[in-house]
Parts: sequence; structure tokens; C-alpha cells
Amino acid sequence: MPPDFDADKKTRPAKRQHPFQRAVLRGLAVILPPLLTIVILIWVWNAVQNYVLIPVQSGARHVIVWKLMAEIKSTDPGEGYKHVGEDWVPTKVVDYVDNNRGKGEPRPATAESMYDRYVELRFLRPQIVIPLFLSLFIIILYLLGKFLAIRFGRILWGSFEQIIHRLPIVRNVYSSVKQVTDFVFSEKEIEYRRVVAVEYPRRGVWSMGFVTGDSLLDIAGAANEPILSVFIPSSPMPLTGYTITILRSEAVDLDLTVDQAIQYVVSCGVVVAHQQLQNKTNPRFIEEQTAGTNGSDRAPSHRELLTESTTGDESSQQ
Repeated sequence: MPPDFDADKKTRPAKRQHPFQRAVLRGLAVILPPLLTIVILIWVWNAVQNYVLIPVQSGARHVIVWKLMAEIKSTDPGEGYKHVGEDWVPTKVVDYVDNNRGKGEPRPATAESMYDRYVELRFLRPQIVIPLFLSLFIIILYLLGKFLAIRFGRILWGSFEQIIHRLPIVRNVYSSVKQVTDFVFSEKEIEYRRVVAVEYPRRGVWSMGFVTGDSLLDIAGAANEPILSVFIPSSPMPLTGYTITILRSEAVDLDLTVDQAIQYVVSCGVVVAHQQLQNKTNPRFIEEQTAGTNGSDRAPSHRELLTESTTGDESSQQ
């Protein structure tokens, strides 16, 4: 006969964490959120720098160098020029590079590399490039938004999206990203009126949801009762979930703000608002426990109200 593991678990005392281990975990819980935030921001900045800023900076440097290289002379033009490699470069360019190149940095050996370094030191410094890049980026976004607001822009963008949706792998990634961006940047923001609990997906299983509206008129007519549209978020990504329609009488209002409910969903039920804690630090919990000892003072539960309503309807039909 196999041993009774459930009985062994009930009699076995709960293993307590060592104080050192508990302190380390508490410190880790405190340091992880800001650390991960910094890591994500650094990753985003490095991605923008490597794939956008550096290519743009390199292209601008080649264009400027190409224009300035007209000053290079193949023979000695006289005063105002210095010999670099096989060519002659203006003295102002050579002196500027010599005075501003880093300590231990070798001097450029050719006229083209001399101009390349000159343009980088004088025109493409970070304190000039980054503000200019951000300004141009904002201007491009503004012009793109204005262009997409007109009819021709919307038609052109629709044609572009049709091409994207025909690509096998790209369309899946693009559709997922577009759903998130449309939800975040949409001008028609979803208004969460209140936080409720509903028995979903079956009786006895409670799910937290956000009331978004009064749902559809046809469903209300078929139910012959006021109904609600409720968004059931998924953990740990509350941007995705399910939209259900329920009877208004079946929704239990929760004493939670929208922010507290989102924290509860994102943490998979770990982070619970103080007014909903089931322990002795919550005065509301103590009052309900005290009221529960007196059967006459206890308020009927939501299920008891539904049972009484069903029993009353059956009695009236008989």
C-alpha cells in the first residue's frame, strides 16, 4: 500500500527560510525592478545606437568628407597646406586633428582618413549629433502623422500593410506588434469603469475583470435583464485577455482601484491590495470574521442570493 503523502504533508511543519536567505531574497526583490528597468533602457539605447544612429552618422560623415575632399591637392600648392601621405591637406584641417585627437591615438596616414577624422571631431560630436538626431526624428514622426491623416496617405499605408500580410513569417510578428501598439497609442482609450469578479470560465471559479460597457442591445433583449461587457485580462500580460458578456446581477464589485487590479494580474495574484488581505492586519477581514461567527449577522453571499432567487422562481412556477 503506497504511503499517504497528503497526510504526511499536513503533519509535516512548514519549512522556514533561514534569516540570511530571507534577507537576500528581500533585497533581491527590492533591487530587481530598478535594475531590470535600467537594463531594458540600456538595451533599447544600444539597439537604436547600433542600428540607427551609427549608420546615419556614418552616412553623414561620408557625405561631408566627399564634399571637403575637393580641397586635397596632389602637388604642393605652397603656404597653407601640409603633406599627409601622398597628398597635401589644408593646414587648418591637420592642426585641428592634431590638437583634438586622443592621447596615444595615431595620426591619420592618408588625406582621406585625415578628413574622415576631422569631420568626426568637428561636426559629428555626440553633443551635436544626438540633439540633432532627436529633433529630426520628431519632425519625421510629425510629418508622417500628417501624411497618414490624409486619404492618399491612408491608402498608401493600407497597400503597404497588405504586402506585409502576404509575407509568411513577417506577418505574424507584425500583427502581434501592431496589436500592442494600437492598444497603447490608440486615441480611443478603453475606459475601465469598475473592477468586478465574475464566475468565469465556470461556476465556482472566480476571475477578475474590468467593466467596459453595457454590451450589445440584442443580448440584453434576449436575456431580458441588464447586461455588462467585462474584459478578463490574462496574467501576466493584462493587455491580452477575453471579452465576455454577463448579467449585471452576476457581477461582484471589488474594493479595488484599476491600478491595484492590474498589479494583481501582472503579479499572478501575488501582490494583493491591503484592503483585500485575508489576515489580522486588515480591520475589514477581522470584522467579517467576527460577523461570520454570528449566523444572524452574517450577510448572505453572492451564491446564496442566486440560490434564493432560483428557488423563489421555481416556487412561483409551481
